[in-house]
Amino acid sequence: MAWQWELVDDLPAFPAVVLSDHLGWAGSWVVTIAVLAGVFAISTVVQKRRVPPPAGVVPSARGLVRVIRGSWPLWVGALVLAALGAAVLIVSGGAWGITSAFGLWGAKFLQWIGLHPENWAFWQQPSQAKMLAGPVLADKTTLTDLGIMFGAAIAAAAGGAWTLHRRIPAGTALAAVLGGIVMGIGARLAGGCNIGAYLAGIASGSLHGWIWGLAALGGTWLGLKARPFFGLTNPVPRDSIC
Repeated sequence: MAWQWELVDDLPAFPAVVLSDHLGWAGSWVVTIAVLAGVFAISTVVQKRRVPPPAGVVPSARGLVRVIRGSWPLWVGALVLAALGAAVLIVSGGAWGITSAFGLWGAKFLQWIGLHPENWAFWQQPSQAKMLAGPVLADKTTLTDLGIMFGAAIAAAAGGAWTLHRRIPAGTALAAVLGGIVMGIGARLAGGCNIGAYLAGIASGSLHGWIWGLAALGGTWLGLKARPFFGLTNPVPRDSIC
């Protein structure tokens, strides 16, 4: 999207809506928690009516070693994610993001092979130009992305789940590539992915985070419908395990 930024730079947009501007931070927090509780309640009811196949039991260690080897309860993971998101905000001064670093890495690679992405309209914006002119490791999103990848690798190794898939079906590979491209374009259009736009948006009381979530539900539905075209199956109630 950085290459064709001028095509989407001036799309129609609504004014920004931040709950704290209208309800204060306390009111914004109360409304957000209430809506999240409502989403949880509705999801629980829908799940029971759909009769999905049971989820597989995740292997878990016992005692203190579980902290390292896993698996963690969902509520612990949620609290850790919240704490990490707050830590990123405090340390860097900005919300936790993911996908902006991918564009930077791509632009740096193009410069390395002799091309000039710095002449694109996207990279001529002052903040983006400063990012491109600086070292990659000076970018906070790059650092958090590297932390996620190394952290995931260490956690997988500690939990005995590290594996190298040598044979990936062609349909799976094609679906992954096309899905990645569509997700990347969507993340740039939405100003972020499920972390930068969705999680950080809702956490900051911005209405765009909720809009992102609704759009993601629609995209998920379309993705499920498209899976059979790539030889991929969807869970059905008669499955023994999901």
